[in-house]
Amino acid sequence: MTSTAERKVNESTVRVTVLIVTYNHARYVAAAIDSALMQEADFGVEILISEDFSTDGTREIVERYVSKNPERLSAIYSDSNVRSNEVVARGLRVARGRYVSILDGDDLWTSRTKVKDQAAHLDAHPELSAIFYNAVVADGDEITSKRWTRADQNPIVTQRDIWEGNPFATCAGMMRTACVRDVPSWYADFFPITDWPLYVLCAKVADLAFVDEVAGVYRLHPGGLVSALPNRPKLDAIEAFYRRMAQVMDTQGASSARGGCSRYFYEWSMRYLAEGDFPSARSCFLRSLRGGGIGRDVPKRDIARLGLHLLKSSVLQR
Repeated sequence: MTSTAERKVNESTVRVTVLIVTYNHARYVAAAIDSALMQEADFGVEILISEDFSTDGTREIVERYVSKNPERLSAIYSDSNVRSNEVVARGLRVARGRYVSILDGDDLWTSRTKVKDQAAHLDAHPELSAIFYNAVVADGDEITSKRWTRADQNPIVTQRDIWEGNPFATCAGMMRTACVRDVPSWYADFFPITDWPLYVLCAKVADLAFVDEVAGVYRLHPGGLVSALPNRPKLDAIEAFYRRMAQVMDTQGASSARGGCSRYFYEWSMRYLAEGDFPSARSCFLRSLRGGGIGRDVPKRDIARLGLHLLKSSVLQR
């Protein structure tokens, strides 16, 4: 059960929906909301906050903001902790904008024109389903200069590309709402991976674009759900993502999920091998084999060569 604050934004003027998703972000959520309120746009922007029964005072902060800005803010509140992607899905179902941007309650935007600029890009490029900028990483409260998305990221991301990994920070994107509004029921069970399945759905419709401009801050902290996890649990979560996607997608999508899994972990195995992290390289090698795309998406000669390198490294370490 959820309760929804009254929505007073004139529907006919709404072009972009900002969906802020928050749970136990009392330390950061005010900055997230402020960064949405500061957006400069010559069109209607509705800001919808989906709050999941926080226990640290986050809800009270959200309620204060909504009461002070009823013409710009509305909220959906959980009556108990949902702890699933339904917290995102319920916001997408009622989004009134042509475009939607998701902002986690512990992240924030640094560009005042992020929403306006990305909407203009999608207006000018109807062949795209989504547009992404970059974000700098914050280690807790300390904002660093490290960018989340690599500078060599391709400017156009295809369906095959997005199956090979999610290179984008949640706070950096904008999607066509039509691509994700009727998100399938299976999406709720993919928590805590919230954004990657949405990008897969977008890519089924059209390509995604990337512009290497910093628009926000992507925060890593102990309360984070995936990105701040230690290496092994994070790899486990990603492998589980591929496995579940292969179960819920259609035949073509399932094949893409299996191939993406093998390619993803093959590339990471190669990277770990180059860094001399042999345990992680071997773990990713086995995950690549389990993925189901060897021989089709990862050539057998490549995986055999990698296996031989790892075998040699194991012998040399003894």
